[in-house]
Amino acid sequence: MLGARRFRPVGSRPLFILGDRFFWRLTMGASSVEERVRAVTEQVAIDHGVELVHVEVAGPDNKPIVRIFIDKPNGVTHEDCSEVSFHVGTVLDVEDFIHASYTLEVSSPGLERGLYKRNDYERFAGNLVKIKTRNPISGQRNFRGQLIGISGDTVAVEDRTSGRVLIPFDSISKANLEMDFEQELRRARAN
Repeated sequence: MLGARRFRPVGSRPLFILGDRFFWRLTMGASSVEERVRAVTEQVAIDHGVELVHVEVAGPDNKPIVRIFIDKPNGVTHEDCSEVSFHVGTVLDVEDFIHASYTLEVSSPGLERGLYKRNDYERFAGNLVKIKTRNPISGQRNFRGQLIGISGDTVAVEDRTSGRVLIPFDSISKANLEMDFEQELRRARAN
């Protein structure tokens, strides 16, 4: 059975079965479409052994684009993306809280993946990053350099121009890993 709804009295939560997994209105407490998609996707990601990196809902209300980024230690495969897409899409269609035709995109986060969670700043310490802040810090909003890590609510970066900078986590508007293609080319030539 791919999907089913049981009719219950008003106010009860419907049951949805996908394989041997039960989905009880996972999204009841979520306030936005993006939060509701994230709640569904987190469960599907767990079931498929992948990490949910990020969810975003973009585009106009009448034709939204739902983007889901997943990862796993040895990288995600096309099959991983396809499976997550199928299962998330099925749940979204049954839950029907996106009231328009939508496009669902599931992919890896890429080489220059975004950093969204505090854990990302621990996991990728030592890597090159690009960080943009909401407000200037010492007159600067854009930082590029080596990620030192996170301690409490503060991210430390060894910025290429300013030296060591301490950035409040909540002031970060965007952060990505940055590839040093010249260094990668040198490594490839050395091997």
